[in-house]
Amino acid sequence: MSTSQKNSIYFAIVALLLLGTGIFQSWNSALLILNMGLISAIMAVGVNLQWGFAGLFNVGIMGFVAVGGLAVVLVSASPVADAWTQGGPRVLLALVFAVAVVVAAVLTHNRMQPGLVRKLVVAAIAVAGFFIFRSIYDPAVVAIEAVNPAATGYLGGLGLPVLLSWPVGALLAAGVAWFIGKVTLGLRSDYLAIATLGIAEILIAIMKNEDWLSRGVKNVAGLPRPGMVGYEAELQANPRFAETATSLGMDPVVASTLYVKLAYSVLFLIVLIILFALAQGALKSPWGRMMRAIRDNEDAARAMGKDITKRHLQIFILGSAVCGLAGAMMTTLDGQLTPGTYQPLRFTFLIWVMVIVGGSGSNLGAILGGIVIWFFWVQVEPIGAGLMHVLTSWMPDGSIVKEHLLDGIAHMRLFTMGLILVLVLRFSPRGLIPER
Repeated sequence: MSTSQKNSIYFAIVALLLLGTGIFQSWNSALLILNMGLISAIMAVGVNLQWGFAGLFNVGIMGFVAVGGLAVVLVSASPVADAWTQGGPRVLLALVFAVAVVVAAVLTHNRMQPGLVRKLVVAAIAVAGFFIFRSIYDPAVVAIEAVNPAATGYLGGLGLPVLLSWPVGALLAAGVAWFIGKVTLGLRSDYLAIATLGIAEILIAIMKNEDWLSRGVKNVAGLPRPGMVGYEAELQANPRFAETATSLGMDPVVASTLYVKLAYSVLFLIVLIILFALAQGALKSPWGRMMRAIRDNEDAARAMGKDITKRHLQIFILGSAVCGLAGAMMTTLDGQLTPGTYQPLRFTFLIWVMVIVGGSGSNLGAILGGIVIWFFWVQVEPIGAGLMHVLTSWMPDGSIVKEHLLDGIAHMRLFTMGLILVLVLRFSPRGLIPER
């Protein structure tokens, strides 16, 4: 069997799994799994760029996804006029001042001669800048968060079309990656993993606590949708749509939800295809061959005159930008930003499982792994519940063993992910679609 035939069989099995979900459960569930699977596949492609192309062990994926989600709020949420009046300009002034202090400290450090005087001057700039910054920043934040905190309590966004927030999310994640990369890419791989995980937690902590920016744990709900997707209520009120749905034997309410999810699926699939084409082009280009050469033998590449740190920074920024794009897409699909839901298990380690199962270094494998792992992540719990009820049906009610087995259903998801990973590593160590 050729490689292309085997790959076709893999994706055909995925299609059958989704069709089976639609037939035996509901088409709403099937489309929801497909949409989140496509977004997860995009995240997996971003991680595969970093790990599969360059061997960078980034465990801070969660932070870049969250930054992409924040971009949706900053770009497409409606601005809160009263909050801007109360403290918006002062917050911006404080942020600009903070950047100026950092720049002044760096320039002072670079231009003065090494010694005790330089250390004292830089420390004085940092300490004085911190207190001045807080004197500007704190009153502004208090004023903003006091503006109708039950409904707003934050500055809001620019009120622009939500599709613009997707590239902005990629750019914000790329900017954060540039800063993180400058600090951490000189570290050894295990220290890089620890550093990126810690910085991701810092980013999430900022989003949870800075209410003026993202409402913190109170969440930002009611984010707009892309114009081509529409809203269920508008579709149901459209006589032509209702007539078409009725002629097809469907309830207009059910048809409207299916239409919205299917529109998202088409939109996400277009983005995924474009990213896959770009990633494949990069992989086959001289730049891609150079990145893999650096991955396989840094010493040899350095001996050939390659700037390893610069190339690592490039690929780190690109992969993080893709994760930021996926984060913006996911927040758009949810219609809300919930900083408390960004957890390392879901947005870091599960993405790594997708890359490993699909095949490290293979863009097509990352897509397959993203959809397959997400399918099982969602379906294992209900399937496991049904299976466990069948297996324990012969046990009497009140049995300690039966209650223990039924209580363990919630852990089936983690057990299955580990089992899939072990089986793939045992029988296909390079993944389902390995790097060619």
